[in-house]
Amino acid sequence: MTSGIPEPLAKVPRILDARASHFAQMSASQLFDSIRRTEGRTLAAEIVVPFPPLVDGVSNPELAAAFGADLLILNFYDTHSPWITGLPDDPPASPHPGYGSAPLAQVAALTGRPVGINLEPAAPEANLPEGRLATPDNARLAVEHGAVCLLITGNPATGVTNRSIYDSLSKVRQAVGDRAIVMSGKMHGAGTWPVLGEDYRPLVTAEDVDAFAGAGCQVMLLPAPGTVPGLTLSQLADLADRAHRKGLLVMTSVGTSQEGADEATIRRIALDAKEAGADIHHIGDAGYHGVAVPENILTYSLAIRGRRHTYRRMASSVLR
Repeated sequence: MTSGIPEPLAKVPRILDARASHFAQMSASQLFDSIRRTEGRTLAAEIVVPFPPLVDGVSNPELAAAFGADLLILNFYDTHSPWITGLPDDPPASPHPGYGSAPLAQVAALTGRPVGINLEPAAPEANLPEGRLATPDNARLAVEHGAVCLLITGNPATGVTNRSIYDSLSKVRQAVGDRAIVMSGKMHGAGTWPVLGEDYRPLVTAEDVDAFAGAGCQVMLLPAPGTVPGLTLSQLADLADRAHRKGLLVMTSVGTSQEGADEATIRRIALDAKEAGADIHHIGDAGYHGVAVPENILTYSLAIRGRRHTYRRMASSVLR
């Protein structure tokens, strides 16, 4: 007797059930489907990789993974000069051959989690290093280093606009093809919003969702409810619904330092984001410095999926 589950779905576990060996073998499209079928219970943690670890002897990506993150998104990663503070000088070989020896692959092997990076279509006056810009060459390098997700977005004061994200999207998507999930959107104004008066526009509009989808975005990044001024829960739900109807997943982001807030605030944001339609919940890197408060990663995870799935993610060995 068959299970009735279509063959591709039977072979790729939901991200809730995936182990290091699964992640090592997943293609980007399989990871996308694994997240989609997890129904709003995927947690992504962002980490600033040049900053010193919170705890000696362990990197911040490892710390975020230990507290329940499913995806690790590395910020300030320079594809031309790759460096991740806190990694061992001689990392152990992974038991799973799907990982490699490049810097991002090392993080994936040490944590057993998929790894992505931010790339930024920043204004020239932001003076970002070349290796952090949202260019096709940097996208290809990131994938070669082990990235399975690329997030086209902007850090504070970089001058990144929705238009600049849109302009880089199709080039990045074309460069990596189906080798990485391409995400895009804004967590905050990045120095370009709000503009008051007659030129005022919301941080993100339905037209932005349509434009990003048309340019090849696969995961639409939207601010989580309660994190930017004026974006209501109902407005966020409308934008998420529009993205879903375009075939995109939605990742809501906590990118305004509230990753360092109290646990009650984190629970409220988590449940509101899930109600609005989040497939992936992003928690930012400005807790103490460079990573969310670890207890808030745990609190967020407990809120969106409970103890059973949270503890399994925290406890599952990279040898599995």
